[in-house]
Amino acid sequence: MARSSARSASPMPVPPRPRRTFGDVMKALLAVVALLVLVLGVPFGLIQVGRPVPDGPPGEWLSSAIDAETLIRILMLVVWIAWAQFTACVLVEVKAAVSGVGLPARVPGAGPSQLLARQLVAAVLLLGATAAGFTPGIGGFGQQAPDTHRPTVAAAQQTPGGLVGGRPQAAADGVARQAEQLAQQADTGQAHQQSTKFYRIQPPEGRHHDSLWEIAQRHLDDGRRYKEIYALNKDRVQPDGSRLSEASLIRPGWIMEMPADAHGGELVETPGQNPELSKGQQQELDAYAKGSQGAARERQSPAARDGDTTTGHFTVPAHHEHAAAEEAAPGGGTAPPPAAFAPSSHTPGLPEALLGAPLLAAGVLAVLGRRRRAALWQAATAVAGRRRGMELPTPSGDEADVQDALLAGADPGAVRFLDRALRSLARALATEGRPLPLVYAAWLGDEELHLQLAEPAGAPPAPWVHGDDETFWRLEGRALADAVGEAAGTGPAASGPLPSGPAASGPADEEPQAAPYPGLVSLGTHDGARLLLNLEAVPGLVSLSGAPADRQAVLSSVAAELATNGWSDRMTVTLVGFGADLVPLAPSRLRPLDDIAALLDVMEAETASRRAGLGAAGADSVLTGRTGPAQGAGWAAHLVLLAAEPDAGQAARLTELAADAARLGIGYLIGTDNRALPGAAWELEVTPEGRLLAPLLGLELEAQLLPAPQHAAVARLFAAADAFGGGGDDDPAGPAVAHRPPFLVDISEQGRPSVYARLVGRYELMGLDAPDDERGPLLREALALLLLHREGVHPRVLASALWPRGVGDDVREATVARLRDWLGTGEDGAPRLREDATGRLVLDASVVSDLDVLRSLYHEATSGRGADDRAVRGRLLTDALGLVRGPLLAERPAGRYGWLAHEIVDAQLPLLVADIGLALAAFHLERDRAPQAAEALERALVSAGTDERLWNELLRAVHATGDEPRLRALAAEFANRSGARGLPPRTAALLDELLPGAGTSGGAGTA
Repeated sequence: MARSSARSASPMPVPPRPRRTFGDVMKALLAVVALLVLVLGVPFGLIQVGRPVPDGPPGEWLSSAIDAETLIRILMLVVWIAWAQFTACVLVEVKAAVSGVGLPARVPGAGPSQLLARQLVAAVLLLGATAAGFTPGIGGFGQQAPDTHRPTVAAAQQTPGGLVGGRPQAAADGVARQAEQLAQQADTGQAHQQSTKFYRIQPPEGRHHDSLWEIAQRHLDDGRRYKEIYALNKDRVQPDGSRLSEASLIRPGWIMEMPADAHGGELVETPGQNPELSKGQQQELDAYAKGSQGAARERQSPAARDGDTTTGHFTVPAHHEHAAAEEAAPGGGTAPPPAAFAPSSHTPGLPEALLGAPLLAAGVLAVLGRRRRAALWQAATAVAGRRRGMELPTPSGDEADVQDALLAGADPGAVRFLDRALRSLARALATEGRPLPLVYAAWLGDEELHLQLAEPAGAPPAPWVHGDDETFWRLEGRALADAVGEAAGTGPAASGPLPSGPAASGPADEEPQAAPYPGLVSLGTHDGARLLLNLEAVPGLVSLSGAPADRQAVLSSVAAELATNGWSDRMTVTLVGFGADLVPLAPSRLRPLDDIAALLDVMEAETASRRAGLGAAGADSVLTGRTGPAQGAGWAAHLVLLAAEPDAGQAARLTELAADAARLGIGYLIGTDNRALPGAAWELEVTPEGRLLAPLLGLELEAQLLPAPQHAAVARLFAAADAFGGGGDDDPAGPAVAHRPPFLVDISEQGRPSVYARLVGRYELMGLDAPDDERGPLLREALALLLLHREGVHPRVLASALWPRGVGDDVREATVARLRDWLGTGEDGAPRLREDATGRLVLDASVVSDLDVLRSLYHEATSGRGADDRAVRGRLLTDALGLVRGPLLAERPAGRYGWLAHEIVDAQLPLLVADIGLALAAFHLERDRAPQAAEALERALVSAGTDERLWNELLRAVHATGDEPRLRALAAEFANRSGARGLPPRTAALLDELLPGAGTSGGAGTA
């Protein structure tokens, strides 16, 4: 029935072809003239010039001297050969276009010539009334350059459980339109007289599978009308006995009834004669056609059959677990998506884009935390006079909103699950001696991961199982946890976070596993599942169209997530035309370039280098190098994000580079105004409403975005951390200034608080009645979070901290009300918990923690009264150190206070305590009180046990007391703490000075 010629077009959606205009006719006439000139005019002109081969025997003119005439004859010969090749291309294209059968034959070595011939022939055929029916993919000519041999989308047209990009109303519109057509036919008495058109799904060519979008584009002039085809054929029995249940899941040999206005030579009609069909095919067609009218009527709801064309609810299940939730949803509607992936409600003041980007938020938050810790350490170890203290500037304005959105939206558990799942899969395949399959995309649900393969790759290793078909591998979170527990010899894993990172892929005695799919990056969500596209696996360029600001928001989101994600190791992300301010997120990953010309030079060299490297290693792709132990940076991904628009020549060079990119671990995402970018294998479009469309992939997503204001705020958060760590007068942040703590308390006798909490050490509360046993731990945890953030905590941040898996607004609001009641009111009658102008929850000044007092004492000792009075400074430092009872929130219950992983205070407190201990020790040593200095340093080590500065000063203080046995004991203890790494170089040198030979021997000697 249907011919395969139409699939020669490039696998990307083409805008609906407009009706023929005067310009089209002029183009066709120019094409006729061009063909006449090239096919007839060129040989006529060459004949007039003369023969390309001179008279005489070949030996004579081959051995003669080369002169101007010889060069002209050689040039004539080259032109004759080119003309013959082009003429052959024209004949091949004319034959294929007129016959409508099969793909045009490929003329050897005639890529550009055949492309030119194809476009000219297609333009000429525009003069004919039935050109669109004869010419394969004619709607695409003149708009894009088809490549009949480029690998295209295969299983990427599918999504787990049928994740297709359709709206319920669109499907309803298609059914209503068909019902209206049938009603009109019935009114005129012609319903049984008119013929019905059908199309047979074609078998795949390479990795290119037929899709309803392409069928609609070819035969209805609009790919978006694929929903009408789906509505006409949904749930009807196909020749192989199966049924069409999802628009993205169609099989070769299936028959599709087409809308009445379908056109094109690939269609057949019934009743009618179809000589191109075999007898068996005609019988299948007749059997399918018999159910057309009945099926059309059954597709209408009872109300529609009674005259109401409103259709029922159209649901698209996302994955097995979510589909079950839909079935259980009251009222027959769909259940809401998992809380981890969709905010429960709009939150005024916080950017919704980051609240709905859990993987991006988790990555940015983790990297920002590490950067701030590094900045604190740099500030703590800076030269005296150039330090900024222990207090990072508190974000405000847009930065505060973005930081709160990161805290509320982050899902580090999902990052750990994804990272562990991918690395364990690579290790399992390596153990079985199998290669990594090529993965186009991953679908991450609440507790489930689907990998979408380019082609079937056999049975997945346990605990993975097949998904909807053999091109999907599925893993449940619990199955992975159990497998991890069994591998570690501890049995099924208890609930809790999974480790992540290279070392988390197997037992501790095994080498770390390289990240197998570092190019996975979030594009958006559909029905509660998050799509991660594997950019380095795309067989060519990926284009992104839409308004410039919307494209920029997508590119910024992709860049920020690639820079900070936890499921990648080493990689390079090249940014062209944007993102220079994002480089501080990951200076070792992000590389900005000014223009496309510089990019082409870099990528041509790297592409050649990678090809040579794979050849030398005997590997067919970078995936081979990633199976098994990590192989270093040789197989690292290189992803290119372009916001600059390439011209035609640059696009051609990029297309050539991208032809082999998937094998080399290189991916290209190009923002463009051109919806049909030449050479694009996959096309994405972002809409002003925040939808991300990929029709040929069957996708319609809620796009993940990082709009310009949030992009800038994220960049400023990192810039502030780097500036704080830099210090000094030459620093961009300005001269060194010790930042004031966010909350100072009255440390006089008159400043006694009404509620006092001890956080430095074991958590204790004074001044409050004990909360009830059931909700007490939750309220105590909420109070601890508020005490550590005197600037205020957004209710969404509080909720995400207490319930990392998500919680409803009603529970959150009830908890805040319960917390307010428990804290009560102060002496002035005002509540101790209130909301500020931004909606953040703020504690009254009468509610104080020992950490507040500790900071206030240190500030007063170093920047207040103690700065000019040694006696006052010594007393204040002694009082401050007396508050130190252990690490922050020691002995906290397991499974709670997980939000501390995002807090900078766990790094601030040890540095602050170390500074206090060092300052107090220096105060005592100035007065030759070495024992008191040693006592102060030992007290500081209770909370800052890993600070090398404290250990070194303690060794000096003990040495000053003359107690050599104690000095040797301390040296041995420090050596044991250092473990296999050995003593730090400075400590080893100090011990060699204080105890000759102790630094070299590790300090293990005894008195």
